[in-house]
Parts: sequence; C-alpha cells; structure tokens
Amino acid sequence: MPTARPSARVDIDAPLAVCWQVVLDTDAYAAWNPFVVRAETPQPPAVGNPIVLHVRWAGGGRARSPERISAIEPPTTGADGTTTARLSYVYEGLPARLGLVRGTRHQRLTQRAGGPTTYDTVEELSGPLVRLAGPGRVADGFRRHAEALRVRAESLAP
Repeated sequence: MPTARPSARVDIDAPLAVCWQVVLDTDAYAAWNPFVVRAETPQPPAVGNPIVLHVRWAGGGRARSPERISAIEPPTTGADGTTTARLSYVYEGLPARLGLVRGTRHQRLTQRAGGPTTYDTVEELSGPLVRLAGPGRVADGFRRHAEALRVRAESLAP
C-alpha cells in the first residue's frame, strides 16, 4: 500500500511551555499561521473532539480538512531533564471513510534542559490514493507552519 510521510522540523528559541500554548491556541491560528489559517474545534481542545482545518496551499488554493483529535500529551519532563509534548489528529474526510487515504498528523515539541525547543511535525499517510493527497504540498505547508510557529513563539517568549 502506498505511503508518504511529509514532515517539517524547526528549532525555536522559546520555552516549550510557550510553544505548547501557541500550538493549542487554535482560535489564534489566523493571526500567525500561513498554512492552517483557521482551526474549528471546541475550546479547550480535547481528545475526541472534531477539528476542522482550513488550509491554504502555497499557490493560494484552499482546502477544508475534517479531523479528530487523537492525542494531547501536555508537557512532561523526564528523568533526563528533557520536556516533551504532543498533539495528534486523524483525518476523517470522505477519502478516509472510503479507505482511499488515511492520515494521522503528529506535532511534537521537545526541549532539553537549557536548549531550544524543537518542533517536529509529520503526517503518516497511507492508502491507494496517497499521491492525490499531495504529500509534497503538505510538506511545504508544514514547513511554512513550522517557521511561523517559530516566529510566533519567539515573539511571545519572555
């Protein structure tokens, strides 16, 4: 079965707590996010909630993507001093219901003691029509999203 894993990564000079706040404040996405220009979900976001993403492609086209939040792991610091957090959601559009394209997006934050916060995002795509999902343009959107998150979180950092 065809698969794709569009992704992006960026280091952010801001505490993980600030980055996490920006990621979860879906109501504010329109103010800073050039890829997900609107995210409709009950507030605060919770596992099991639907989330409808309104995306803007680099070429100006738009799409609406119905998803469901599958994981919210708030910041947790391990014994080694590394703090992590994760937000994930599963694609629920018609292609997913028909078994043609399945997708799960993970957004992870990691901060080692005294270091920058690393933001990683990946969409795990599978199904016979993965190519039609446009993994290349999704990866481009993720890169624009990651860079804008960096700028936003750094502007809010103390």
